[in-house]
Amino acid sequence: MKWVYQCFGISKQAFYKRLATHQKSNQQEQVILNLVEQVRKEMPKTGSLKLYKSIKPALVEKNIKMGRDRFYLLLRKHRLLIPRSKRAHITTNSKHHFYKYPNLIKNFIPKAAEQLWVSDITYIKTDGGNAYLALVTDAYSKKIMGYKIDDHMKTSLCIDALKIALKQRQYPNQKLIHHSDRGLQYCNPTYTNFAENNGINISMTQQYDPYENAVAERINGILKQEFGLGKTILCLKLAQKMVKKAVKIYNSKRIHYSLKFKTPDFAHSNQNHNYRQYRKIPILVTL
Repeated sequence: MKWVYQCFGISKQAFYKRLATHQKSNQQEQVILNLVEQVRKEMPKTGSLKLYKSIKPALVEKNIKMGRDRFYLLLRKHRLLIPRSKRAHITTNSKHHFYKYPNLIKNFIPKAAEQLWVSDITYIKTDGGNAYLALVTDAYSKKIMGYKIDDHMKTSLCIDALKIALKQRQYPNQKLIHHSDRGLQYCNPTYTNFAENNGINISMTQQYDPYENAVAERINGILKQEFGLGKTILCLKLAQKMVKKAVKIYNSKRIHYSLKFKTPDFAHSNQNHNYRQYRKIPILVTL
């Protein structure tokens, strides 16, 4: 062994010190990779920054010092960075004779949970054909309040999701706006009457533009890209189980930039946390 450190022109003591440092670094990297694996088991597509924020408390507890840039390099080294993916599938049919409500949320910023809910329908591929997922999300907390998945896009699908959302309300006295696209299901009087009978004000986009319902569109993307719902699923029953699990994890464990790296459940129950809000609803896409 003597010839090794002599070749590097360093003392024996310095050689073993460097060796010990290298071994410690490798051990710490393995600990970090194990933590990453634990998060990715439930949220496979978690991005680098959210991943770093999620495991940061554990790193502090284990006295492991690693900055964000080094963490990114470690992920890159082990090919653990998540590539961006594209999505495009229109589920909105706005060519109908039903009344289209005006947009009530231009320049509107929700200051608390249950001031604004956004709704949308997205498709889920199965071996038996497309299934459809209706979602109702709180724009302030980003919490999925209600959902329903089935093999059709009838108005009843959206009503069932809204019924679940209403049961989940924590602030029933809060004035609430329901915002959606101008799809057939949301303009159907059966849906609008049900919403209005429950004290909800109806708001709709003025044209088919995803930026006019950006929060809803973004939630759809998160569920597909980060929770495996963008893949072709074996059957509707399995898709229903996957959606249930995804929504639970999303609400209770997925942190958001716009919530100062808190979860939707936390933000919904802690309204005085002073979360950073954006100027206009159309750009509420940084989740």
